[in-house]
Amino acid sequence: MIQRPRGTQDFPPEQMAKRRFVENSMRVTFKSFGYSEVQTPTFEHLELFTAKSGEGIVDELYAFKDKGGRDLALRPELTAPVIRMYVEKLQMDPKPLKFFYFGNCFRYDRPQKGRYREFMQAGCELIGCDSPAALAELVALAWVLLKNVGLKNIVLRIGNLDFISRVLDNLNIKEEVRKKLFPFIDKKQFDELEVFMRKEGFSGEQIGSLLGFLNCSDVDEVKGFVDDDNLIKPFEEMLSLLPTFGIEKYMVDTSIVRGLDYYKGMVFEIEVPALGAEKQLCGGGAYDLVPLFGGKQVSTAGFAVGFDRTVVALENEGYSFPEERLRAYVVPIDNDSLPYALKVTMKCRELKIPVDVDLTGRSIAKSLKYANSRKAENVVIIGERERETNTVTVKNMETGEQKNVTIGELLNVLKG
Repeated sequence: MIQRPRGTQDFPPEQMAKRRFVENSMRVTFKSFGYSEVQTPTFEHLELFTAKSGEGIVDELYAFKDKGGRDLALRPELTAPVIRMYVEKLQMDPKPLKFFYFGNCFRYDRPQKGRYREFMQAGCELIGCDSPAALAELVALAWVLLKNVGLKNIVLRIGNLDFISRVLDNLNIKEEVRKKLFPFIDKKQFDELEVFMRKEGFSGEQIGSLLGFLNCSDVDEVKGFVDDDNLIKPFEEMLSLLPTFGIEKYMVDTSIVRGLDYYKGMVFEIEVPALGAEKQLCGGGAYDLVPLFGGKQVSTAGFAVGFDRTVVALENEGYSFPEERLRAYVVPIDNDSLPYALKVTMKCRELKIPVDVDLTGRSIAKSLKYANSRKAENVVIIGERERETNTVTVKNMETGEQKNVTIGELLNVLKG
């Protein structure tokens, strides 16, 4: 028996119905915020990802040489490909540009619960506008996106990388040391951070100042560490607009660093407690990638959502997904009734009514049992009497009620 590759998943019909429900809900929300869907290739030049994240990322990628000797990689995420597409094709388009996307991504990680080597990502990019109102709308989009799919308990945390950069500047912490600090900060391992800083020779005052900043929970506290209205006021204005977008509850979190060099300014994360320890579901903010890929400087921001984990989060919260059910299963009693049964079936399909028809020639008892296993709402029975009177017998599988109706009446019932 050949099994699926390690770190991948199969999705049987019931699971695919859940995934399509979530995807369709997200697509509607993205469009309601004025975003347009884009798609990029599944593989890109390896350079696209090493330019963004450094050579060290190669060990995490499915990288390979093609038959022409070119270095390629399966995409590990979708921001870089979308920005590459913008630089290559769309720089002259009127701004702002609002793009959203869905796509499978690939990382050569160690598989564990909720983390796979192939996974689906949903997300969006905002290009050409970084006003406080635009950034507030971006955060609101992420919030509404997850609320609209049906999640009940989500937690929004908002930070700003300009703040932590200023604090680190004031503490004279060099770039190479910052890169070592960020993993501790990103994982909120503040005790380990303190131990590391002591080993690096930082004073108790420096350590206390940084830890004090990282524990700020509102803008007023931040002002005690960052005395610059040019940084504070746009952030305050953005936060003040969130209630207008329907977000009444959020947390200022100065310890969000995203762990990526290209992020700058506002950053945010959304957590779902139902996911347990690994509860982050969505993350994003303002970033600077366009010049890195050869384009002219322009403001960019966006976010990504763990699509697979969204489905898991809904299941963990006990969400009741709508079932995809056959509206009818058509059963010809004998071979002579098959052409008429097919005619009835195709009339249903012309109206986009989901129906199936028995083509095995089995008994009506076995057909009813099969229809029940498919969760068909109705069974349409067709025999000699139905052929002669140009009618059908329809059986409601939930109530057991059975009646003879015309094809027109059947279509009205099934459309309803």
